[in-house]
Amino acid sequence: MVNRLDPAQPLAAEFRQDVQDALTGFLTGQRQVLADIGAELDPMTELAEVFTGGGKRLRPAFALWGYVAAAGRPDHETYEALVRAASSLELLHVSALMHDDVMDNSDTRRGVLAAHLQFAGLHDEHDWVGSGEQFGRAGAILLGDLLVMWSDEMVHTAGVPLDVLHRAQPYLAAMRTEVTCGQFLDVVAQAQPLRPDRLQDNIDQVRRVVEFKSARYSVRRPVQFGAALGGARDEVQQALAAYGSPLGRAFQYRDDLLGVFGDEEVIGKPAGGDLREGKHTLLLAYALADSNDAGRNRLLSLVGSADLSDEGLAEARDLIIASGARDKVEADIESHLDRALAALDGAGITDEGHQALSVLARAAVRRSH
Repeated sequence: MVNRLDPAQPLAAEFRQDVQDALTGFLTGQRQVLADIGAELDPMTELAEVFTGGGKRLRPAFALWGYVAAAGRPDHETYEALVRAASSLELLHVSALMHDDVMDNSDTRRGVLAAHLQFAGLHDEHDWVGSGEQFGRAGAILLGDLLVMWSDEMVHTAGVPLDVLHRAQPYLAAMRTEVTCGQFLDVVAQAQPLRPDRLQDNIDQVRRVVEFKSARYSVRRPVQFGAALGGARDEVQQALAAYGSPLGRAFQYRDDLLGVFGDEEVIGKPAGGDLREGKHTLLLAYALADSNDAGRNRLLSLVGSADLSDEGLAEARDLIIASGARDKVEADIESHLDRALAALDGAGITDEGHQALSVLARAAVRRSH
């Protein structure tokens, strides 16, 4: 692993490889730990390796450049420890994906079968008794739990001095609590019907879910965690919070657009899945609020149907576009990006940190997957 940080390319292939090397090294050690318990656990490590083998690596990048923003470029030894600590966020992220796919009954993740379906396939392959579906869900939940524990172990064995890690720990704790609570807020929201008589409430509810389930977890806490490792002053942390929350919301809004209009081969999951699920997104909330009665009623009749045909998906997309919701979400993304970038000005951070966080902000919201 070599210190190859480049503020003009904060997600450079070399940096992403460093993250992958850190994850591979950690999981190799865990493979032996699980092997000593029993061969039955081989699928756990295999799937952990599969699902940590890809992704945008945004959270580790925000953490690394949060450190640089506060403390400047690290030396080689510090860089290696920081990469390992930052990479632990990927284990936490994948744990959330495993649980998310169970809750959403998703078929694919990162271009392959979702973990619960792979565990179900293992059950069927061995002709075990009981429900393969139930076995698959149990396996995926436990894999997610294991990855949460491993994320904690990885950060504590990264080589960061304990006093340094101690001052950053509150941001990790907040991140774990907020994403879990945000997930439950989302579950509660999804359990409530989309009612035409409370359209503004729908919009407000979606925004609150996004703040805690995505914005703080994806950007704000990772960048603050890295900055805390670098000894950031309170005013720097406040500026990074003002950067991270709007950028994290814009990041999720881009995901929502891709979930409806994205290319399935690029995004690695079924296109239109959010509409079949009836997922409460800002895009859908805007579409319902800004459609006429006929359009709103037709859209409500289409979304939330697991067997919605391709023709029905196309019609739902057309209704969303006609309502102006797609353009409205795009405008929100740009507005939130502008707020995030403005928060960096005068924040008292290093020039390299400012440059890299600006590049990362644009990469997070102007993407195709």
